[in-house]
Amino acid sequence: LICLVFMVEFGFVVGAEVVRGSLTRGKSVSTRGRSVTSVRSRSTVVCTALQPPSVKNVDSSKDVEKMSVLLPEKLSAEGIAILQEEYDVSINYDLTPEQLIEQIPMYEGIIVRSGTKVTREVIEAGKRLKVIGRAGVGVDNIDLNAATERGVLVVNAPTGNCVAAAEHAIALLCGVARLLSPADSTLKDGGWDRSKFVGVSLVGKTIAVVGLGRIGREVTKRCQGLGMNVIAHDPFTSQEAATSLGVRLVSLEAAAAEADFLT
Repeated sequence: LICLVFMVEFGFVVGAEVVRGSLTRGKSVSTRGRSVTSVRSRSTVVCTALQPPSVKNVDSSKDVEKMSVLLPEKLSAEGIAILQEEYDVSINYDLTPEQLIEQIPMYEGIIVRSGTKVTREVIEAGKRLKVIGRAGVGVDNIDLNAATERGVLVVNAPTGNCVAAAEHAIALLCGVARLLSPADSTLKDGGWDRSKFVGVSLVGKTIAVVGLGRIGREVTKRCQGLGMNVIAHDPFTSQEAATSLGVRLVSLEAAAAEADFLT
């Protein structure tokens, strides 16, 4: 999904308008000739659909110069292959901050993960920069204010790893409940004491979810599927929203006191 944001020169973009604070539902803004209708989001970076401007008298016989994209961090081979079909992709891992500032003027797009800091200095040096893509959820490693001032789109993948993170949490939950780690260690040491590592069933147990964000909600659904009672603490979630998820909101102290498991 993140690679779609770099289609700004090829008809449409799935991108984000970076503003100071949240955009208001239905508010229209203009981004380099493209009409943007915003949607409300809990994230500062709001994904939007950008409509391309009308193009007249286009000579399809002329070659269109490919957008240049820098990859300073590792992405999957499949993702890189998709990008290379449409864009001029440069792979240059382990750049120092100084090297990134030296190289960024040559590129119109950059895709980072969490290791690369796209600072104000980097953005100001990127004279051709149009899009900053974050292959992940958070954008704390990108200077949003600097991007806003320069009119650079910043996009992320807020749901990219939510399911994977939730599944991992459930795997750890099952491992804790059934004492898999100590049982594994004992078996490798030559022991065999099945009764000592029976563990407990998850059915009917209470789990407290601290934070009902995207991942917390995915964890909640899976715990409910295991027959668990879910309570939650989240000062930013309304009781109505929690009720719609089948969850009872409690204080952090009550969550710790009532829960058999906590995540």
